[in-house]
Amino acid sequence: MTSAAEHRRPVPSDGEAILNALPNPVLLVAPDGKIVDANMAAESFFEISTQFLQRQSLKELVPFGSPLLALIDQVRSSGSPVNEYKVDLGTPRIGGDRQVDLHVAPLTERPGHIVVMLQERTIADKMDRQLTHRSAARSVIALAAMLAHEIKNPLSGIRGAAQLIEPVLPAEDREFTRLICAETDRIRDLLDQMEVFSDDRPPQLAPVNLHAVLDHVEQVARAGFAHGIAIRQDYDPSLPFAQGNRDQLVQVFLNLAKNAAEAIEEGASQGEIVFQTAFRPGIRMSVPGSPERISLPLEVCVHDTGAGIHDDILPHLFDPFVTSKSTGKGLGLALVAKIIRDHGGMIDCRSANRRTTFRVLLPMAGRQES
Repeated sequence: MTSAAEHRRPVPSDGEAILNALPNPVLLVAPDGKIVDANMAAESFFEISTQFLQRQSLKELVPFGSPLLALIDQVRSSGSPVNEYKVDLGTPRIGGDRQVDLHVAPLTERPGHIVVMLQERTIADKMDRQLTHRSAARSVIALAAMLAHEIKNPLSGIRGAAQLIEPVLPAEDREFTRLICAETDRIRDLLDQMEVFSDDRPPQLAPVNLHAVLDHVEQVARAGFAHGIAIRQDYDPSLPFAQGNRDQLVQVFLNLAKNAAEAIEEGASQGEIVFQTAFRPGIRMSVPGSPERISLPLEVCVHDTGAGIHDDILPHLFDPFVTSKSTGKGLGLALVAKIIRDHGGMIDCRSANRRTTFRVLLPMAGRQES
């Protein structure tokens, strides 16, 4: 005889394991609108545990009059699955901008029960952009290698010629040769930065304590570019080690912290930088150059209360030579994206209401999954 607990289980244990491996939130909704079960991705999406979800009605979790409720009624009456795209499920508790694609289907084994799968649109779009960035980065790498080789040699000749003719020029004309030298030096420095992109060797990875990395970045920031700006930590104390290269990750978060400090200085008399970490299971991506897919459960966010990023720039923020700074070259965030890509990770940015967040997702040490 089966127990009451077993009757409440929507799937056998193997099925639960499969559902929990899915990156998309999945809910099972009873005829009375109560949530019967949910996978781990649903816990992450709604930011509450399955046990708490099971005490909720779906209408208590979604916005008032949400199309999802009407879709469930439609599926229940027709017995046929329905898809709906770009539905807003944002609420003040989970965030106001949460567009999702909905896949709603009846569970034939349990009449009246409905399976709801959510695919967060922002995540899907950003993952698509990550793949586009990878393709674009390969083109930039080839271009960088060619530019560095073909341009630096003639630059040396131009600079040398300017230095040779400077002594024989009248004093009032020597400023032009000095201008030539200064500009060739500037182009050389730019090419040196571009050469970083042509280094396609995989990084040497090892277990890395992300909190130790962020503590080091905070120490450098307080002593230099972020002196006088409030810096706060919001760490998950149980965060596992990342699989990464410590020096490169320091470079990543130093760059993000520096951008945050500059945004605060430009956009506000007072501001704050927050380093935040969390464990977020559910997202997986392919490893560059490998058929493997790895989980990216380690989340590191750098928040700032600066001037923000213009909507026109935001979709292209990690592309080379894209910058909102009058003196910037647009290579810093492109390099950050390359390093995170080489780690098999993901980076995205949100900016609204004078709050900008760079979010980095990284693999956990020793837990690759195909």
